[in-house]
Amino acid sequence: MSIQHQILGAAGRDNALLLHINTGQSVDRLLFDCGDGVLAGLPFAEIQRIDHLLFSHLHMDHVGGFDSFFRCTYNRESKPNVIWGPPESARILHHRFQGFRWNLHGETDVVWRVCEVGAEAVTRTRFALREAFAAAYPDGARPFTGTLIEEEAYTVEAIHLEHRGPSLGFLVREPVRRNVDRGKLEALKLPPGPWLKQVKHPAPGQTEIAVNGTRFSVAALQAALLSEAPGDGIAYLTDFLLDDAAMARLVPWLRGCRVLVCESAYRAADADLARQNGHVTTIGAAELARRAGVSRLLLIHLSDRYPPETWPELLDEARAIFPRTEFPRGWGLG
Repeated sequence: MSIQHQILGAAGRDNALLLHINTGQSVDRLLFDCGDGVLAGLPFAEIQRIDHLLFSHLHMDHVGGFDSFFRCTYNRESKPNVIWGPPESARILHHRFQGFRWNLHGETDVVWRVCEVGAEAVTRTRFALREAFAAAYPDGARPFTGTLIEEEAYTVEAIHLEHRGPSLGFLVREPVRRNVDRGKLEALKLPPGPWLKQVKHPAPGQTEIAVNGTRFSVAALQAALLSEAPGDGIAYLTDFLLDDAAMARLVPWLRGCRVLVCESAYRAADADLARQNGHVTTIGAAELARRAGVSRLLLIHLSDRYPPETWPELLDEARAIFPRTEFPRGWGLG
């Protein structure tokens, strides 16, 4: 399995994160935030294939491009239509659903669901295209455990942050990878073959595996042949107050994460202003990456309060603390 990431939008403009998760049998697409213009470079068919839209929060610069997404998907029947966001997402998005004069919709059975991620529970609300999204229907709730989406090949976790109001951080994780140690296989004089897939992923209730006519215990083969390695992980954090309390919660949560995509709206010299407005500085993002032990830090959400010619200086500030800091590919800023 592989997780490929793409930062949408431009430097100094609205940004979003698009993930392609290739499971070997299919490709899942997750879009995090949907600001103005972020979908401009994506083909219509690619937008239609997005499986989940997840909002960190619903300020204008994170939801301004929703109409473009909705135009491509409003009547989609090929997959479930699911949106995730913090409390009040259903109320706000209901207005977006109703912000058009609808026609040719009465014969459709398309349903949209908005899942609000609260501190204690995830609450779903259902909307129907057939009735031009006239009503919001309660659609159940479940306890919030930290995990929003749980597929066989990956999970999506959320954490509650503060941005003068609720904001969500997201972390996509692969499960632990179980690999066959070829050296141990040779030492046991066992031949490679399809049976190794059963060792890694035995059927429910399976306790034995036949190898060249000899039966072996599944548990014994797993103990003798398999090694475990952490799966891939990519985190998306934007628009939040990074104080001591948030740092203490985020560092262990991010352990094992390969790529951290994080806002850097303020220079280090403007730390007081960043704190006042619930944002992160360049060195704050870098310190978080360093303490969490991530492999790479991608800085996004550059503020246009700073002249573009000074943006590389923001990168230098972060690299002084965490050298493996970058701007997104294609920004041409170093």
